[in-house]
Amino acid sequence: MAIDESPARLRAKPSWLISKTSARAHRLIAEAMAGAGGRAYHFAILAALDEFGPGSQAQIGQRCGIDQSDMHAMVNELARQGHVERMPDPGDRRRNLIELTAAGRRRLEELDAALSGVQDSLFDALSAAERDQLTQLLTRILG
Repeated sequence: MAIDESPARLRAKPSWLISKTSARAHRLIAEAMAGAGGRAYHFAILAALDEFGPGSQAQIGQRCGIDQSDMHAMVNELARQGHVERMPDPGDRRRNLIELTAAGRRRLEELDAALSGVQDSLFDALSAAERDQLTQLLTRILG
């Protein structure tokens, strides 16, 4: 359905527009990640490890907004692929830390390129300055 076929009252509601944009973004991201042989969760986990360093599965899940039951499966997938390693936490031998490998860092770059392509496609109607402004506004809303 074209946006102009929706009721004007809906089109005037930013929350409705955000919801529709989000649904489109999820679809495009899922397609791009599948085309790159990955998942959006993979990108989020690898990006968190790259930025914050090794962490517990719970910490990484909280940073990425990923449920713990999903985190376990995603970390297992990434470990099987050689993108992360589990190592004992020196501060608490009962738990493991998840660490990004060199292969994981390369994989992050591949997934980042795929995700950048989605951003370009999704926001092609906006200038670079408008994209920056949108990012700032959404960040402010999420506070």
